Amino acid sequence: QVQLVESGGGLVQAGGSLRLSCAASGRTRSDYGMGWFRQAPGKEREFVGIKWSTGSTNYADPVKGRFTISRDNAKNTVYLQMNGLKPEDTAVYYCAAPTYYSGSYWTADYWGQGTQVTVSS
Repeated sequence: QVQLVESGGGLVQAGGSLRLSCAASGRTRSDYGMGWFRQAPGKEREFVGIKWSTGSTNYADPVKGRFTISRDNAKNTVYLQMNGLKPEDTAVYYCAAPTYYSGSYWTADYWGQGTQVTVSS
């Protein structure tokens, strides 16, 4: 089992920034791809980005150039730095591990409880 706990969500004005954190514990592995997903009200959960154990990253098109994922393996923590926030970024953000691409969609084996991000216009 892997436990994931997100923190750092909140209310921010459009154009502002937030940094989310995700602390992992349990049977974590350094070779896990650590990912972030989000789910807006009335919408399906969507992939935001992933930080591979190699250090490379993939991001969804809507967040490219604005969001950055980093990880501190010594602390078993992954971060999501969000800049230039827009009202359409409003969602519950979930940390997930290991994150992987399964045929035609991104998914993960373990999920955090989520943290709310609200961007006001």
